[in-house]
Amino acid sequence: MRHNKAGRRLGRTTSHRIAMFRNMVTSFLSHEKITTTDAKAKELRSIAEKMVTLGKKGDLHAMRQAASYIRDKKVVTKLFTSIAPRFKDRAGGYTRIIKLGIRPGDNAPLSVIELVEEQLETKAPKKSASKKTAPVGQKTAPKPEVVPQVEEVTASQEVEAKALEPML
Repeated sequence: MRHNKAGRRLGRTTSHRIAMFRNMVTSFLSHEKITTTDAKAKELRSIAEKMVTLGKKGDLHAMRQAASYIRDKKVVTKLFTSIAPRFKDRAGGYTRIIKLGIRPGDNAPLSVIELVEEQLETKAPKKSASKKTAPVGQKTAPKPEVVPQVEEVTASQEVEAKALEPML
């Protein structure tokens, strides 16, 4: 049983895996889109989303935490100045994984992981009062009937309709 053992090992030692993901997160935030295998993309997603969340906090402590994981100071600056403000209204889900197919050399399944670009549309909150509960003793007003309006057909439209009947 694998209790409390989260994450994929990917056939690497711990130090190799940590170094690989640090490099991948740095490249991902630098280019905002990278191509890698499915398993690596799924593991990278959680790390990258944590970095964007640190960027949304924006304080000195969060910047130092991000800098301790990300390899390049320019990428840390980019994270806090341009990437994180784009997601200020979004509560998670900053990345998207798109499956590409298989790699010809070793049949490894490939994916593109990228930052989500479109703006999140917030839904209007639902009203708590339901229409079914009307106070006792009050009758609801009947809804007016909607009468469809009939368009008048001109003589030229009748001729066109009769000309098209044999084609149908």
